[in-house]
Amino acid sequence: MAHIDTVTAPLIIRFSQKEEKVVARAFPHPLGLVYLDLFWHLSTPDQAAHLIRGQLQGDGPWRVGDARIRILGCASTDPHLQEQYVPWRDYLSQHPENYPPEEQIREIARRLGCITHSRETTR
Repeated sequence: MAHIDTVTAPLIIRFSQKEEKVVARAFPHPLGLVYLDLFWHLSTPDQAAHLIRGQLQGDGPWRVGDARIRILGCASTDPHLQEQYVPWRDYLSQHPENYPPEEQIREIARRLGCITHSRETTR
């Protein structure tokens, strides 16, 4: 598939059998993986960026520590996660000018200590 930091489609992180979360982006970090919450750009990095410690493995789906990460499926695949995702999708389509461009997102990730790869993206 792809390096996780090139995927711009929403991702799902499963922390346990009962806890899943839709996130906007994820980037490899020397200590594991940093992920950004939905609507991260309306907050501060200390509130919206989170580190999962462990070795990042895979090329989609991915694993880090006890967490599993994959791309969000369609409504029929992940209906229980659509409540998290739909407001984010609607916001991005209605306010594209308010979301940072890709190079700015990657620069923010680098400032957080993340490792970034090619600028090509996977949706």
